Amino acid sequence: MMNLGNMVRGLSSDTVAQSLIQFWEYDEGTLEVWRASSNFVYAFERNQVRYFLRFCFDQDNSIEQIKAELEFMRYLQLNEFPSVTPVYSISGKLIETLKTPEGTYIAVVFSAASGINLDSDTITEKQMEEWGKSLASLHCLSKTFEPVSERRKSWLDTVQFMENVFQKHPSEQVALQELRRVTTWLQSIPNGNDVYGLIHYDFELDNIFFEENMNHSFNIIDFDDAIYHRYVLDIVTALDDFINNDNSHSKLLIQSFLNGYRSITVLENDAVAQFPQFQRYANLYKFSKLLRSLDYDEINETPPWFDALKVKLVRVADELRQSFLKPW
Repeated sequence: MMNLGNMVRGLSSDTVAQSLIQFWEYDEGTLEVWRASSNFVYAFERNQVRYFLRFCFDQDNSIEQIKAELEFMRYLQLNEFPSVTPVYSISGKLIETLKTPEGTYIAVVFSAASGINLDSDTITEKQMEEWGKSLASLHCLSKTFEPVSERRKSWLDTVQFMENVFQKHPSEQVALQELRRVTTWLQSIPNGNDVYGLIHYDFELDNIFFEENMNHSFNIIDFDDAIYHRYVLDIVTALDDFINNDNSHSKLLIQSFLNGYRSITVLENDAVAQFPQFQRYANLYKFSKLLRSLDYDEINETPPWFDALKVKLVRVADELRQSFLKPW
């Protein structure tokens, strides 16, 4: 989640998106906002084919990290892993920038993913199994990936990020204590090539598109959270909705996912036993990003959607804060 002040400025009009789309070929009148969270995302068409323009402030991301993201995506595609394709601009660039009085925006364009989104309430055991296979296939490719230039950040960078955020919020002592526990635990577990590498870190249903007629494959989007971490964290964050539903059906679906994963690569029982600890790390990192998002400068005029979003983010942050009090 980006800083709420940046979100308000970026969505105050379509001026920035209209300026950025000029770097690419597009059909006039087709540009429309799709969503805004970590990035601003607009859908548009070129020759009646759908594409997506994604951009952010340079204070929320960097060109180096985006280059590393695109290099990983290119590597996956060369190895026939189904994901969306970055699109070159008119000038032959994959990344374009725009300087404005508010700051510099960084933009990329991607093809649209084919297939459909699945719903956690209706997904089948077979689809869960295929989902697990897809993530395992990504991890197998990650084990042999070596970036040529830029590298994505690692979990150590997230620890530093969280420390910086909590230093600005000295009242968050519970979160700071949780960070110390999480850091000590992460330092104590293995990080060899068989368990550690570049993960997607947002392999949830929103970011996977199921194609039933294409050998039940998934097309993947949103690699902008990719990070060097333990592969098991990718499983935990993907299954977050199911892990939090402690019922027999959710457990059956989780097992189907794990069966699919294990049909492609090894997943030790010890790693599965550590799901709760990895979930605590993910919750703490999410909490720190929410604090940063809510730490905005005064906004003179807020749009109609602002108050409801702020209330939601504050509520989620409060729930996460309470979860840090649970014993390890």
